[in-house]
Amino acid sequence: MATNNERLEVLFDELAELVGQRNAIDARIVDIVAAIDHGNLWGVTGARSVAALVAWRTESSLRNAKAVAAVAHRVAELPRCAEQMREGRLSLDQVGVIAQKAAPGSDEHYAKLASVATVSQLNKALGLEPRPKPEPKPAPERSVTKSSDEHGTYWRIRLGAEDSAIVDAALNAHRDALIADWKRAHSNGSADDATGDVDLQVKPPLPNAGDAFMSLVEAGWDVEVARRPHGQHTTVVVHVDVEKRIAALHVGPVLSDADRQYLTCDATCEVWFERNGEPIGVGRSTRAVSRRLRRVLEYRHPTCAVPGCGATRGLHAHIVHWEDGGVTELDNLVLVCPYHHRLHHRGAITIRGPADSLVVTDSDGRPLPAGSLARPPNRPPPAVASYPGPTGERADWWWYQPFEPQTPSNSN
Repeated sequence: MATNNERLEVLFDELAELVGQRNAIDARIVDIVAAIDHGNLWGVTGARSVAALVAWRTESSLRNAKAVAAVAHRVAELPRCAEQMREGRLSLDQVGVIAQKAAPGSDEHYAKLASVATVSQLNKALGLEPRPKPEPKPAPERSVTKSSDEHGTYWRIRLGAEDSAIVDAALNAHRDALIADWKRAHSNGSADDATGDVDLQVKPPLPNAGDAFMSLVEAGWDVEVARRPHGQHTTVVVHVDVEKRIAALHVGPVLSDADRQYLTCDATCEVWFERNGEPIGVGRSTRAVSRRLRRVLEYRHPTCAVPGCGATRGLHAHIVHWEDGGVTELDNLVLVCPYHHRLHHRGAITIRGPADSLVVTDSDGRPLPAGSLARPPNRPPPAVASYPGPTGERADWWWYQPFEPQTPSNSN
């Protein structure tokens, strides 16, 4: 009867053989993705990126898909690593971290190291690689972030030194004005004030920085309203020449058919008909998707309806456009991301309803299915050696010589 150690040895041998075959299969997947990437074939599928295409068609995680895409993009730069992967001696995770982080010209260096190192040790080695001297840091990019909890809403604003000084000056000015108004309203020299008998619970508190900020926002709002009393950010005004069938934005450029339809989706649009440059009437307006209807759409399709796209933010409601007779009803609406919405209006993809049996096709009319390409194999597994794996030894980094990127020559 076999001992536990003997049984474990048999299982480890089979595991090493399977892992070697898996590595070789991953290498073939990388070669296929490289052909798609370098042949610029992924764009016709409607996918956002090569990694998104891989995640969609292999039903893998985006992290794994990014590793495949990174190796595929640099497969010509990393011939030794790629060849060892084809032979089953390196895993996708090992070559993926090299492709994502290694400097150009480091293929031979990391191919030797990867044969004995774990993924964690490769990450450490790549972190020791000297980096080029950073360029002077640009001014901090302006940003505003928002978060909420049960106590309220919190705004975080990032500004450069000059912008910060301007905001400080504006806030101080508004705070001084609010304090001056507060003093005039509540310190008018009455007898109660002089004797200290004023009820402090009735008197509002002294204005603070938050009050100054709201005063600044309201002042800017008032100025904008005064400057554009008839402006509505939710309304698109389009002028259409009924004879030439040309559309243009109000006081703006001429629109293509695709741009006109894209701009008037899920928005309120005033259409003015003209002849010989003179207005002759106004057509019906589009109807914006209400908040209540949008909530139902978000519940039904939490992500973009195009297969393989996981976008969840900034989605537009669309199937049949309003000018083609589409109605603003649940059966005629699904949510799509701006990227795929533009592709639809440009003819790169087609979205047909109703919503409960949606069909999305590419520019050649081929359906884009939601499932992966996985199917039962009809060929034998790759004939490669068993995966040797890393040595498992503890790394002593004092002896390790990091890869030195070559300094680019300045000769012309």
